[in-house]
Amino acid sequence: MPSLGQNLLPVLQLTRMALVFTAIADSLCALILWARFTNDISVLSPLRISGVILVSVGMYGFGMSLNDIIDRRRDKHLASHRPLPSGRISLLGAYVTTLLLAIVAIAGAIVLHITSNSAAMGWASILLFVFTAALIVFYDMVGKYLGAVGLLTLGFIRFFHALIPAPQWPLVWQPLLLLNHVTILSAVVYRWEQKRPTLTKLHWRAVFGALALVDLLTLTLAAWLRHPPSASLGDTLWVTQGLLLPLSAALIFIAIAYSIYWWSDSPRQAGQNVMLYGLLWLIIYDAGFIAGYVDWVWSLAILALLPISFLSVKAMRWWGRVIALSQKPTFKRVEVH
Repeated sequence: MPSLGQNLLPVLQLTRMALVFTAIADSLCALILWARFTNDISVLSPLRISGVILVSVGMYGFGMSLNDIIDRRRDKHLASHRPLPSGRISLLGAYVTTLLLAIVAIAGAIVLHITSNSAAMGWASILLFVFTAALIVFYDMVGKYLGAVGLLTLGFIRFFHALIPAPQWPLVWQPLLLLNHVTILSAVVYRWEQKRPTLTKLHWRAVFGALALVDLLTLTLAAWLRHPPSASLGDTLWVTQGLLLPLSAALIFIAIAYSIYWWSDSPRQAGQNVMLYGLLWLIIYDAGFIAGYVDWVWSLAILALLPISFLSVKAMRWWGRVIALSQKPTFKRVEVH
C-alpha cells in the first residue's frame, strides 16, 4: 500500500483529480438540458456520455499538470509540498502524464464528433474543444500573469468547456452562470490570498465590465439567432421559473462565502476554503438547472457528484498524511559553534 500510494498519489495531486467531477457535471448538465430542449433522448447515449467524461477528465487533468510543470521552479520556493518540487514525481513523469491526458481528451472529442446528430454539430464540438484547449494553454503559460485577463480566461474555460458536447444548445444561462461565478470567485480569492501582481481598481473594472459586456452580447446573440417571429423572447431564451433555482443558489453561495471570510483566521485561509467550496458549488448550479428545467431524477444524479468530489478531496488529503507517516524520518545534523 505505501508503494502504491507513493506512485499514484502524486499523479492524482498533480492533476487535481478530486475536483474533476465539477467539470464532468458542467458538461453533463449542458447535454441533459440540450436533450430536454430538443426532446431528443438519443443524445444521452452511453457512448456520448463516455465522450463527455473523457473530454472533461482529459482537459482538466491536462490543464492542471501543465500548470505545475510551468510553475515548478517558482513552486520550489512558494509551494514546495507539491508533487514536482518535492520530488515525489519526476519531470519526465509529469510530462508523460500531461501527454496521456491530452490523448484522453482528444479521444473524447472524437467520440463526441462521431456520435453527433449532424456533421455540423460534430465539427462544432471539435472547434469548441480546440478553442478551450487553447485557452487552457494560454492561461497556464501567459494569462495567469496578466491579472484581469487571466481571471476572465478562467471563466471562459468553464464557459466553452460546458458547450463542447452541446454546441447547438440554445440555453445560455448555465454557461453564463459558470463564467460569472468562476471569474468573480477567482478575483475575490486572488485578492484575499494577496497574490501578485496586485489587482488594481482598473483590473476590477475590467473584470466586471467585461463580464457585463459578455453577458449582454451572449444574450443578444442568442435572441437574434434563435428568435423566430412567432416566438416570444422569453421562449427563445428559455426563461422559466426553473431559472430561479440556480440564481437562488448563487445568492446562497455569496452568503456562505462571506460567512467563511468572517470566521476564518486570515483572509488567505478564507480564500483557500472559499475557492474549494466555490468549485464544488458548480455542481449545485448544474443540479439546480436540471431540477428546474428537466426533472429531479436527473438532478439527483448530477448532485451525487458533489459528495463524491468532496470525499475525494478529503481522501486525498488523508492519504497524503498516511503516506507521509509511512516514510522514514529524515534528520539534519545541527552544528553548534
